[in-house]
Amino acid sequence: MTDIPLTPQTQRRQLPIAVILGTNEIASAVALKLIAFGYSVILCHDPFPPVIRRAMAFHDALFGDRADVDGIEGERGETAMELAAVLAKPGHVAVTQLHLTDLIALFSIKALVDARMQKHRVTPDFRGIADVTVGLGPHFAVGVNCDIAVETRPAKNGTVVRFGKTDAADGIARALGGAGAERFVYSDRAGRWHTAVEIGVRVFRGFVVGHLEGQPLLAPIDGVLRGLARDSAAVPAGVKLLEIDARGREARWTGTDERGRAIAEATMSAIRLRALRPAMQDAGAGLFVI
Repeated sequence: MTDIPLTPQTQRRQLPIAVILGTNEIASAVALKLIAFGYSVILCHDPFPPVIRRAMAFHDALFGDRADVDGIEGERGETAMELAAVLAKPGHVAVTQLHLTDLIALFSIKALVDARMQKHRVTPDFRGIADVTVGLGPHFAVGVNCDIAVETRPAKNGTVVRFGKTDAADGIARALGGAGAERFVYSDRAGRWHTAVEIGVRVFRGFVVGHLEGQPLLAPIDGVLRGLARDSAAVPAGVKLLEIDARGREARWTGTDERGRAIAEATMSAIRLRALRPAMQDAGAGLFVI
């Protein structure tokens, strides 16, 4: 581990460090909850899938843009000193493109949360990297590739999984303002995505939101742009590029939402439950129920 001299500005680094894989809105909601419970938080970017709900996330800090979620600010760091400087600032989370292997060489990690929400990719075993490893969403098996997990499927959103596997992705989009899967547009090919439109703009069905490899992508319904892949992003085939919120004046595209807060609350419960487990085992207790 690299030793970083402590100064009044870097003393906050003595707080327990949590690393969250992902810079999406779920990862960001979890970051807020961990900060509230006294952690210093580093979000580690993964390019797949692209982040679309960027006004609800710290993702854009990677590009030097302002990224504020519910009063907490994300700031990019790409070296040990830069990350330590960000973590020393109250009300900040660090966002980095450094790989997890780089981070474990720099810091002692107390909690690791995989919030990448990868529905169709195999998830590696991260156990042992931190005191507790939490998996969010599909492809997690407790005792196989995580210590404890949290469901993110709409029917079980925020359920802590202590034994067995999380549910596989079912491909069913949760309803939002009466719209389900029809509010999204997916990439039909791999390529470079371009858009000049901003999140929060009101659009109408048929409006050209952007172009993928020169082919126009149209708004599928009327509403407000809630999610939009960043301009110039290289995207694979079959991923979400934009989302429309059809709730009219009730539309929301910034800050955390109910789903994210529920997952974040469950993640914190999972971390606390896992921390209690050794003590419960030593006491000869049975199963601990939240």
